[in-house]
Amino acid sequence: MPIEIEKKYHLTSRDRRAIEKRLRELGYQPKPVEFEENTIYRGGNLTFGSRAMRIRRVNGEAILTFKERIPSNSAIKHQKENETHISDPDATHEILMALGFAPGLIYEKRRTRWQVGKAKLVIDELPFGLFMEIEASERDIKRVEKLIDGGKLTAVEETYPFLTAHLGKKNRKGIIEARFAKDRRQTSDVRRQTSEVRSQKSEVRSQKSVKKNADT
Repeated sequence: MPIEIEKKYHLTSRDRRAIEKRLRELGYQPKPVEFEENTIYRGGNLTFGSRAMRIRRVNGEAILTFKERIPSNSAIKHQKENETHISDPDATHEILMALGFAPGLIYEKRRTRWQVGKAKLVIDELPFGLFMEIEASERDIKRVEKLIDGGKLTAVEETYPFLTAHLGKKNRKGIIEARFAKDRRQTSDVRRQTSEVRSQKSEVRSQKSVKKNADT
């Protein structure tokens, strides 16, 4: 099973601006922002913070992942990871439910990816905070830290599922969620567009009715 090596940091908005400015000065460019919905399952031998199974939906795709944390006192965490792309996340969810697993946590995330040499650097915005992860060998993680002057940043050992469990809100089904607040302007636009479509449909029906009566 592949081993994932990464280090996570808590950022302020000021930290983020400084890091992104530095990366651009070094000639790196970010990939488009990804919006994710992550569902973490419970049941079997799964335990938050130790073993996790997840379905991640991102940009129209879905990935099934299993992770197992390797105990360590270092801020750089090592974990076993296996994942595969799935074509039908809803069907996969039903299979997991039939096998005795159930959703325990759901959290949303906006992720910006940067490739810094051999290292993968991501900046994650979650409903409860702003974070950065560097995934690479321990040597390359330290190298990237120096590049972006990140030595003074606060390291975070907790996983996103762990943070969601403690900072999220329980819904009616008992699932703990961490979701972004909906933009009222977007909601208003959707309602306006829906109203316009209904009005257009009503007008079409009215015109058909008038034409039918005229023909008869």
